Amino acid sequence: MTTIKFSDKSYSCDTNETVLECLTRHGVDIPSSCRSGVCQTCLMRATEGTPPSDSQQGLRPTLQQQGYFLACVCKPTQDMQVNLPDESAMPKVCAVVDDKTYLKEEVMRLRLKPESPMKFQPGQFINIHEVGISRSYSIASLTDEGYIELHVERIENGKMSTWLHNELSVGEQIIIDGPHGNCFYMGDKPTQNMLLIGTGTGLAPLWGIARDALAQSHSGEIHLYHGSRTTDKLYLVDELKALAAEHSNFFYTPCVSGDEVPTGFRAGRANEVALKERPKLSQWRVFLCGHPVMVNETKKKAFLAGASFQEILADPFEFAS
Repeated sequence: MTTIKFSDKSYSCDTNETVLECLTRHGVDIPSSCRSGVCQTCLMRATEGTPPSDSQQGLRPTLQQQGYFLACVCKPTQDMQVNLPDESAMPKVCAVVDDKTYLKEEVMRLRLKPESPMKFQPGQFINIHEVGISRSYSIASLTDEGYIELHVERIENGKMSTWLHNELSVGEQIIIDGPHGNCFYMGDKPTQNMLLIGTGTGLAPLWGIARDALAQSHSGEIHLYHGSRTTDKLYLVDELKALAAEHSNFFYTPCVSGDEVPTGFRAGRANEVALKERPKLSQWRVFLCGHPVMVNETKKKAFLAGASFQEILADPFEFAS
């Protein structure tokens, strides 16, 4: 017999009883439909304890790694604390502004230190809450660096970005929640080739993902394409070139789609250049971050180039109206 903790209460789970059957038997209403592990209506997440692998079949590897499972087929072998996958219920925490540094004229590196530990994967995102609004920003830092690094572009008439750039000071506290998202390196296929394509500050999660993969000794090729219309929006160029010089399996290609293309930069949109140079993506893992039009278009093209939908991880940067 095991114990299932849900909503601050504990329930005894009989041998060969599923998590869904256990909670239902105790009067807890959990969304469900097929009860055979197909429809995924009963998706839950284990925050303590490890769900059996057969209860995660059919889920994206990123969800499996975060502890998601199907309650209708999960027969726990150990005590578990479980929640419904409602990210909006994630608690908010305070974070102190540790550093503000400009990487380009309109792109700021913001480093935060949460007052309570926050476990995250580079490439996920957090929400910042201030001035009556909230906005999402991707995490560019590694888990062992001791801070959460964000890259914030100043958006014209953008309430949050203007406040972060102009008013927020080092040492101040802000409110955040997270992490969220499934766009991160998993380490399950260390020899797999990876294609990373980003526009603008879509580089932030890719910077974290690439460094995380290399830190975990990923041996497959990692190709990162970062693009903008002009070089004004391309940043960390020297750092990425240095990373490529240090690791023989990492390749960095900065792309400029405007009329003036300096030496050392590839002419064209990052996604178009990448897919032209990497036309066959069978068995590759693809990460797409940045403008939603680019992300959505490239998803389809990457699939037609042979990449499995399960292997295409995306983080489109939607802008508030």
